[in-house]
Amino acid sequence: MKFTEPAEHTELRAAVAALGAKYGPQYFQDCARQGRKTDELWKEAGELGFIGVNLPEEYGGGGAGMAELAIVMEELAASGTGLLMLVVSPAICGNIIARFGTDEQKQRWLPGLADGTFTMAFGITEPDAGSNSHMITTTARRDGDEWLLSGQKVFISGVDQADAVLIVGRTEDAKTGKLKPALFVVPTDSPGLEAKVIEMELVNPEKQFALFLDDVRLPADALVGSEDAGLSQLFAGLNPERIMASASAVGMARYALDKAVAYVNDRTVWKAPIATHQAISHPLAKIKIDTEMAKLMMQKAASLYDSGDDWGAAEAANMAKLAAADAAVAAVDQAVHSMGGNGLTVEYGVAPMIALSRIAKIAPVSREMILNFVAQASLGLPKSY
Repeated sequence: MKFTEPAEHTELRAAVAALGAKYGPQYFQDCARQGRKTDELWKEAGELGFIGVNLPEEYGGGGAGMAELAIVMEELAASGTGLLMLVVSPAICGNIIARFGTDEQKQRWLPGLADGTFTMAFGITEPDAGSNSHMITTTARRDGDEWLLSGQKVFISGVDQADAVLIVGRTEDAKTGKLKPALFVVPTDSPGLEAKVIEMELVNPEKQFALFLDDVRLPADALVGSEDAGLSQLFAGLNPERIMASASAVGMARYALDKAVAYVNDRTVWKAPIATHQAISHPLAKIKIDTEMAKLMMQKAASLYDSGDDWGAAEAANMAKLAAADAAVAAVDQAVHSMGGNGLTVEYGVAPMIALSRIAKIAPVSREMILNFVAQASLGLPKSY
């Protein structure tokens, strides 16, 4: 077991950090406030091979894994330019298609997912299911050689910049109460698919959508994997989702901590930097410790996933997500507090992180459901929900 990163990881971090610095938080905030997408950053990240670093080389990817894609996510977030679509397009959708898609599906979708020219959103959450994915009601029924897909999804990221959505539903004959997921690639221009923006109090270029599917007709090969594959193909996407959420939160924590440290070292009151006061320095030191511990768990989860241990990765990814979310929220809160009134100004660039970091405790899975999972799966305690 080694705790030093190999040279290729160090080099990847430096290259991604340089790209993030080139665009910077002001670019990210301007895009969000002006209703623009981070198209320039996304395009360049794709050209540099960062977006598809985890996807197979034979389909244009980097041939690496989630450890490397998490580095990309973390470094961009630490630069104030975190790309939410990295979570869904190459991490969730790319991994599912790479592991369960047919050869033709891989040839059709993976090259574009790898270089960023084809973007795919992910639709699992439903209004009445909440965190209980077993209650999904979006249903696919056969119509000759085709499928008809009907249902509703909510809080689906980036539909307006996606070419397709990977929809999680169930087949018509699946038993209610026991999730038997069937995953379908649905082009965003499909007749019968309607997307409505959900207004959010977030300063973020990626928007959230509600999706309505009314007998969306799909060809037979829109089904990814087997309709009888069970939860294994879903875990192929959900574990990377949690790993990437952790990477994003670790990056946000680093961003906020760097802003706070720079400020308290520079801000002088009574002839001394305010960093000389333990009431300021100790909370920041604690955040540094918590962020590093969350990062270690995130790296463990990525390593387990890349080794093929889906169940081990599930435990570590959930733990990492909870720890990273707590660290991010604490880091942003302490950064604002350390800066006083300046922490809420546009100039210092921390205030928009208040809502963004808070999302980490809610999505893609709440901290309460993570605690339920750990209590039941890791500790063997009775189901408590």
